[in-house]
Amino acid sequence: MRRVVALLLSLLLAGCSEEPGDQGFAGLAADGATGDYLQPAAGDELVFPEDFGPHPQHRIEWWYLTANLQTPDGNPVGLQWTQFRQAIRPRAPEASPPDPSSWALTAAWMAHAAVSVDGQHYFAEKLARADVGHAGAMPDPLSVWLDDWQLTQKAPGQWHLSVAAPGWGYDLTLFISGEPIAHGDHGFSAKSASGEGSMYFSLVDIRIEGQITAGGQTLTVSGKGWFDREWSSQLLKTGQQGWDWFALHLDSGDKLMAFQLREEAGGFRSGTWLPAGGDPVALAPDDLILSPERFRNGHPTRWRLQVPARDLDLSVQALPGDYRNDGQFPYWESPVRVQGSHSGVGYMELTGYQGESGR
Repeated sequence: MRRVVALLLSLLLAGCSEEPGDQGFAGLAADGATGDYLQPAAGDELVFPEDFGPHPQHRIEWWYLTANLQTPDGNPVGLQWTQFRQAIRPRAPEASPPDPSSWALTAAWMAHAAVSVDGQHYFAEKLARADVGHAGAMPDPLSVWLDDWQLTQKAPGQWHLSVAAPGWGYDLTLFISGEPIAHGDHGFSAKSASGEGSMYFSLVDIRIEGQITAGGQTLTVSGKGWFDREWSSQLLKTGQQGWDWFALHLDSGDKLMAFQLREEAGGFRSGTWLPAGGDPVALAPDDLILSPERFRNGHPTRWRLQVPARDLDLSVQALPGDYRNDGQFPYWESPVRVQGSHSGVGYMELTGYQGESGR
C-alpha cells in the first residue's frame, strides 16, 4: 500500500480543482463513489513492466523507497524517497496528454525525501503540476522524476536515485534482485473488511551503495532497501483515522510487511510474510497482533508485533530521534530496530496522530 499522506495530498489539490463539487479523495472515501476513475478489485492482475509506470485512470498512486543503510564504521543511516501522483481528472492510458501550453490541471505530483543520521532527521518536499514537463513517470526503462529528484533505470536490475535538497542530499545506486512481491490477493490489497483496497506490490531484495550528504559531511553508505508501488481510486473508508505500516528485514533472511488502518472500534490489519527461500504468505487480519508500547512526541515508537502462526514475537522500536516529516501534511517515517524472537532492521510509518504538528 501506502499511504494516508496520499489522501492528504488530495486535500491539498481539491482546492485548486477546476471541476465543481470535486471533494478530493476524502469525498470519495465518504460516499463510496469513484466517478469515472477505475477502482481496483479482487481479481485484478499485475502486469510488468507496465505497472511500474503511471495509472492515469486511477485517482492516486505512489512510488516509495525506504532504506536501512550504514557507514563503513557501522553508523546507521535511514533514507526515504517517495513520489505521489494525484489525478484531478481520469485519462485513458491510450489518450494523449494535453499540450503543455494549455496548462491544463489534470493531475499533480508531490515528492518527499528524507535522510536520518547521527540522531538528526532531514526532510524536504516538492510539488509540481502534471503534463508540463516538471514531473512524471515511465515504466520501461523505469524513470520517475520531479525536477532534479530522479529515480532512473541505468541497466537491467540497476537503478540510480538522486536527491538534492538545501544542505543535504544523496546519490545512490540500487541493485535489484528477485521478482516483484504481490501483496494481498495476487496484488489486490484490501484496506477494510468491506473491501476497499488498492493494487500493491514490492521489491524487497535491493542492495544499495552510494553517498549521502548531511550535516556538512559526505558519507559513503551501503545497505538494503524496500520499494513499494501502489495505486487506487478509493483507499480509506469513513471512520478510518490513520495508518501504521512496517517493512522489516530480519537477520534470519525472512521479511515481513504489516499494516493496520485504525478505527475507533479497532481497525483493519493485513500483511505479507516472506520466508527466506519460500513463497510469500498473505496474512489475514486475525493473523496479526499490533500493540503500541511506548510513545515519543505523540507517536507510538515502540510496538509489539506478533504473528503467532509463524512463532513471530517482535519488539519494533524507532531509533533515537524525531522522525516527523514536517511538510504540508506531517507524518512519522523512521528506521527501526527489531528484537525478540527475531532480530533485524526496517522502517515504520505512522500517520494520523495528535503529535503531528499542523493538526
